[in-house]
Amino acid sequence: MTKSMQGTRALALLALFAILSVLVAACGSDSDDSLVVYSGRTSSLVRPLLEQFNRDTGVLIQVRYASSAAIAALVLEEGDRSPADVVFLQDSGALGALSAEGMLTQLPGSILERVDPQFRAANEEWVGTSGRARTVVYNTETIDPAADLPDSILDFTDPQWKGRLGWAPANASFQAFVTGMRVLLGDAATEDWLRGILANDVREYGNNITTVLGAASGEMDVGFVNHYYLERFLEEEGEDFGARNHFIGNGDPGALILTAGAGVLKSSGNKDRAEGFIRYLLEADAQQYFSDETKEYPLIEGVGPSGNLPPISTLDPPVVDLSGLDDLRGTLNLLRKVGALD
Repeated sequence: MTKSMQGTRALALLALFAILSVLVAACGSDSDDSLVVYSGRTSSLVRPLLEQFNRDTGVLIQVRYASSAAIAALVLEEGDRSPADVVFLQDSGALGALSAEGMLTQLPGSILERVDPQFRAANEEWVGTSGRARTVVYNTETIDPAADLPDSILDFTDPQWKGRLGWAPANASFQAFVTGMRVLLGDAATEDWLRGILANDVREYGNNITTVLGAASGEMDVGFVNHYYLERFLEEEGEDFGARNHFIGNGDPGALILTAGAGVLKSSGNKDRAEGFIRYLLEADAQQYFSDETKEYPLIEGVGPSGNLPPISTLDPPVVDLSGLDDLRGTLNLLRKVGALD
């Protein structure tokens, strides 16, 4: 077992037992056709899509919802006895961890080829289903993005940003971003960046939503978030909302694109139907659902992002193996070491 997977298991141990009593939702009516999906994506985000899959195909989906880390731990505990056919997870690190443990099977080219290679596993065992771009959210009254924002997220350690920053270190996507920085720059450089941000008296928020609200209200000038939270606020509150996203690009760690994705368990006795489910997630209607309803980036050609979001092809993220974002334990240890987490 890899150290990263051991970390995931240890962090999710308590959650593992809670999962055993978590609601298992069945989408559709009784049917001889069924599929068991372990979902690290929340019911509020994906249940309508799973219900549509049932209506379109007649396949009954039995879903277990939990965090991606807890799902990964559960699958490892169950091993070859797992009833799951598909894992549909929030982040590629958990998929990479399961792949590294030999739990996933290779997907066919007809599925993989629908997504750019940067958003699927090099070993062809999982594929991205939607993308979440890391951005800098800023207050529109205090920040002129062209004149004020630096070319790299690393530059926010400059003392000129003291008292002007916000982040959510307990958030899973922020932790995935820090893991990506560790992969790209190494632990020493990542630690220096974290300490530099802390030295600038960064304001701590509980999640991305409150971080975006903090920027819009002027509590701080700049925050580090995923792109889609702002899109939801703009849809609900209109163009007068007091924050906007800045996409750094330049192959910078702050331009990382995180992916949700799916894979088929090697132990599944229902591989054809499981592959059909993943193929469905990569069809135009499902990708449009991610664009319209979750405000994430669709990953297939021919389906555009929501609102005025720039095309994903223009974002210029860093080149990183998304399967390698699996060392959550190392990231949590580093965040605790510098004092960003208790």
